[in-house]
This record gives sequence, C-alpha cells and structure tokens, in this order.
Amino acid sequence: MPAKKKSSRPLENTRVRRLQRLIAPKAVKKELPVRGASLETVTKGRAEAQAILHGRDTRLLAIVGPCSIHDPEGALDYARRLAALRRELADSVCIFMRVYFEKPRTTVGWKGLVNDPRMDDSCDLAAGLRLARKLLLEITSLGLPAATEFLDPIVPQYFADAVSWAAIGARTTESQTHREMASGLSMPVGFKNSTDGSVQTALDALLAARSSHSFLGIDQDGCTSVVTTAGNPDSHIVLRGGREGGNYKSRHTADTERRLREAGLQPGFMVDCSHANSAKNPRRQAIVWRNVLAQRRRGRTSIIGAMLESNLEEGSQPVSKNRKNLRYGVSVTDACIDWKSTEKLLRAAAASEGKIRGNLRVTVK
Repeated sequence: MPAKKKSSRPLENTRVRRLQRLIAPKAVKKELPVRGASLETVTKGRAEAQAILHGRDTRLLAIVGPCSIHDPEGALDYARRLAALRRELADSVCIFMRVYFEKPRTTVGWKGLVNDPRMDDSCDLAAGLRLARKLLLEITSLGLPAATEFLDPIVPQYFADAVSWAAIGARTTESQTHREMASGLSMPVGFKNSTDGSVQTALDALLAARSSHSFLGIDQDGCTSVVTTAGNPDSHIVLRGGREGGNYKSRHTADTERRLREAGLQPGFMVDCSHANSAKNPRRQAIVWRNVLAQRRRGRTSIIGAMLESNLEEGSQPVSKNRKNLRYGVSVTDACIDWKSTEKLLRAAAASEGKIRGNLRVTVK
C-alpha cells in the first residue's frame, strides 16, 4: 500500500489574521511612572475607599464621570471641574472620577479607548494603553482619584497602579477569570449584580475574590506566568438593577444588607444610579441618587456610595471615524447627564450628608 501523504494543513491559528507583540508593562511604566502628586492621590484614594467600605469613614463615596472616555481633552476638562468640587465638598462627600477605557459589548461596537483609540477600527492597543495611562496620570495629578472597570485580565498590568477603585461589570461578574483577577487587584473592587438582576451572583463573586487563587497571567516583563493571589478583602457589591427593573429602593437595599450580614460580611455596598436603575434614561439618575440620599438620612448607612454617568454635555452620540464630526463633551456610549446637573446632585449630596445626625467625619491621612 502506498504511504499516506502527510497533511500540510495547519491545526492552530486557522482563524487568526495577525499576531503582534505588545510592549511589556514594565516598559510602559518606566516611560510613564506614577510619582509625585499622582502617587499621593492614588494612595490616599485607596485608603479613603477602604475606610468608607469598612465603616471607618462615614462620608458618601461618589464615583462620577463619563460612561466611557473617548476624548482625553474633554476628559481633562471634566476632571479639572470635578477636582475643584472634590476639594470643596470633601468634608461630606468623597469624590472619585469614573475613568472607563474598556467597554463590554452585547454584540459588536466600539470597545473603548484602550482597544481602538482612534475609533477607526485600527485597534492600536499599544497606543491605547499608553494613552490611557497618560490620562490617568494627568487626572490623578489634580488630586482626583480614578475609578475604572477592568474587562480584559491583561490590562490591569499596564495601569492598575494609577487606579484607586475598580469595577467588575454585570456581564463579567459571573466569570471565574474576573473573580480571580479581582482577588489580586490592589484596590477595592465592586462587583455589579448580573444583568438579570441577581444580587446573589455578585455576592458569590465577592466571596470568591476574597479567597486566594492561582491562574495564568503575565508578569511585568510580559511573560506568561502563574499568578498566585492573597485575596481581596475590599471586594463589595454594586446594585445596578436588572431586566426586571431597578433594585435601589429600600426593600432592595434591606435585602442586600441582610444577605451580606448572613454571609458574615461587613454590610457595605454601592448603588449605580444608571443602567437598569435609571432604565437607561440619564435624567432618571437624579431620582435614584436622591432616593439613596434619603435612605442614608433614615439610617441605611450600609449604602456606602453611589455612581453617576455624567459628562460635560447631556446625552450621547454615535461613534464616528471622523473625530471632527463628534460633539465636544458628549458620550459616545451610554447617554449621560451634563455637568450642571452633576454639580447640582453632588451639592445636594453634601447638604444631605450634613443633615445626618451624629455625623462624625474621619479624615484618612
């Protein structure tokens, strides 16, 4: 019998168009180091978030900012305004800026500044990572701590050292990869309830993140490594509503508090005023925000913080490959409230917090 011919067809990467080596995290950090005012801001921000989460600081943690960052110039404009308000309201409200560079998509769409910084499908991740890190350094140099969502498990190696609070989104809270990643992050991490509204999913996630894990990742030289973590004791729940509607009202927050206590955990959690809690109507965020403030005045201080999607201008606009067509200060993802409304809500929070009886403020040095 004639010998069978060996197949020359490849068995791997048959649907991969290109493999491109990426700069190592260590090289980017050497190029753009966290130091001076930024180092102080990140350190202080993490300590503030930890103290609020564990009840040592009674201020409200307010995480506000654009749904996503697409224009560094507009983001810095927003950051300067928010930094001034953070200083003014610091006795009652602890303000962080929402600085989101990665966007999970239900199907397809623009994936964020890190993935596609030029918004033209060129997907220059090396440029996106540098741009994101540079912007974080500029924002934190203003004395304004940054909060972000980590989506890709490799990304934190490139700029997590400039972040004071992180979120795991509703679509990834159930993911083992993201729970493991959170267990090794150096800042407090909020797990959002799943898109179906399940708070138990977020509770399971934070319990998992508080444990030690070993998994595959990269080191600072960009080499594949086994990462072994100590667990993150600052993981917590963020209520964002679900398919059946909002979950921010008193009956929902009481249930979340009960679940945490029954699990033997500190009953501290946050409320996201956007997404399903506002039925994706940005103006309804104010209703949720004021409800949260009222609950805290009535004694539900287990709500330790709230989130707002906010930009310089109200609404949203489609992504355009020609950036000149984009309106300045308008979101290209979820619709946001404008700056004037944001300032009004933050001042309302400061006034409300001042009315809480026995309001002893602890300044974290």
